[in-house]
Amino acid sequence: MYTTASVLFKTFAEAGITHAFVNWGNDHPAFLEELERERVESGKTAVEIVTCPHEMVALSAAQGYAQVTGKPAAVIVHVDVGTQGLAGAIHNVDRGRTPVLIFAGAAPQSSDRRLKGTKNEWPMWLQDVPDQPSIVRQYMRFTAQIQSGKNAAKMVMRALQIAKSEPRGPVYLWARRETTEEEVDPAIFEENLDITKWPAVQAPALPPKVVSTIVDALLQAQFPLIIAANSGRNPKTVPLLSTLSSLLAIGVFTSCPSAVCIPWTHPNYIGLSFGGRNNLLDHADVIIILDVDVPWIDVAGNKPRDDARVFVIDADPLKTTLGWSHVDAELLAKADPEVALSQLIEAIEGPNVQGLAFAEKLSARKERLASLRSTWANSLEAAERVKTLAADQTTPTVPFVLTTLRNAVVTQTPSKGEKVLWVNEAISNYPLAWTYLRPEHPGSMIASGATSLGYALGASVGASLGNIVAQTQHDLVAAIVGDGVFMFSVPASAYWMARRYNTPFLTVVLNNGGWFSPKFSMLGVYPDGHGSTVSGQQLTVGLGPDMPDYSQVAVAAGGAWGRRVEKADELQAVLEEAVRVVVQEKRSAVVDCIIQSI
Repeated sequence: MYTTASVLFKTFAEAGITHAFVNWGNDHPAFLEELERERVESGKTAVEIVTCPHEMVALSAAQGYAQVTGKPAAVIVHVDVGTQGLAGAIHNVDRGRTPVLIFAGAAPQSSDRRLKGTKNEWPMWLQDVPDQPSIVRQYMRFTAQIQSGKNAAKMVMRALQIAKSEPRGPVYLWARRETTEEEVDPAIFEENLDITKWPAVQAPALPPKVVSTIVDALLQAQFPLIIAANSGRNPKTVPLLSTLSSLLAIGVFTSCPSAVCIPWTHPNYIGLSFGGRNNLLDHADVIIILDVDVPWIDVAGNKPRDDARVFVIDADPLKTTLGWSHVDAELLAKADPEVALSQLIEAIEGPNVQGLAFAEKLSARKERLASLRSTWANSLEAAERVKTLAADQTTPTVPFVLTTLRNAVVTQTPSKGEKVLWVNEAISNYPLAWTYLRPEHPGSMIASGATSLGYALGASVGASLGNIVAQTQHDLVAAIVGDGVFMFSVPASAYWMARRYNTPFLTVVLNNGGWFSPKFSMLGVYPDGHGSTVSGQQLTVGLGPDMPDYSQVAVAAGGAWGRRVEKADELQAVLEEAVRVVVQEKRSAVVDCIIQSI
């Protein structure tokens, strides 16, 4: 016997979905029965099922999976309450432009024993809400109800087609229990959909006139600058941006990056920020904003030169889903970064860009970039050498923690740190994680690309599964989080999953005793206010004085190895042992690093 659930799983598999991250409920009898039918008849299920004890962890895992593989996973949740349980991860996959197919069952609409799947348990009356998809609709690229098993396959393919087209993102399908229990004729179940007839929309290119305008501006500029953030979500753009930067000696600055856009060691990579002052804007006469959500913050004193030529290249250059966003620009181009970079490189390598005058200009640009790079790198290295806080000569500084971690990974992994995937949710320490971990390779550091905390632990599980599918051969997945993020990440569920599905990962908690971000926001508005001199505990953003023992949460939930470190002198040995445990023992490890308290 086949049901609509049978058609859904079959279609998932045929469309290339390998994993479904699930949280089952009373709307899923047909799914559980179908999975067992597949095991009995085939010895395995069509799609790998990953049980997730919390929906936010499920969607975060699906996001990490998609970030590593470039392909969507499925997430299956339970009626309205499971949809709500997806929580802030919905925001993350939307703003992070991550393709995910979410399917939710819905309460039966009937109480009639003649209908299979009708209401037969008391919660079903309370779960029968007027407009279940409205819970997530504003974050979705597509939302639709499946009303019959006869067209379920085509509904799935339409949803995936939209999810994989730029701007990519999540889609939400739902169906009543009577629909998922609907029996489907074998002829319908066995129908073959030609998957090749459901492609994503072809990536748009820059018009020829736009290419020539940008290239001419780059050739004439004294100090051109590319600001990047998200282009590295497509790893193919990384060598292209590196090549373009090298060809014309163009500086690259990353603003609120969510992926590796250019290798750390590239000589023309000259800065990074998550807000704050960008002094390079005072000097750049041509600026390309390449797939960036927040290129700069005006109230921080940032403003391009009045005569600067500004060009925006983005899948959504107007940021149409943001309530307010604007850049004074000469040109906005709706284009795919990979395609656009390829076009610019091809035009620059043409016969008309050579000449003695330009060679002299190129030499001057290179000299200037070398000076800027040296100044930036020297300042970072100076901070690395400050081992402890001046106040106590014991507590490690964040740059020292991250540098020690980077070195531990080099000494304790088979690849000498070359095949490490960093999952960055350090939040108030975001920029430090980027600058001191120094990700070099395309796809070697990922982040949610958004602002809802609690992504990293689930994403690490999903990324580990994605490594297997994509055969990326990472020998370590390492998450960098704050203590607040650790709490938000539903750690008991995440570490249980890591043990259950053999996806061990390292977690380093930068423990400042609470949530620094709300305090930082307050200081941005009231720098000299009543709250400016009091503790985080007093402000009600602190988690002390009796903080949870975060590492032991992971020990209890997932059999992890865990330690708390309060002294800088103890850090190296603990981090090296933690890496060894993950790499050799295949067990998760958590290092809780006490840093300067808020």
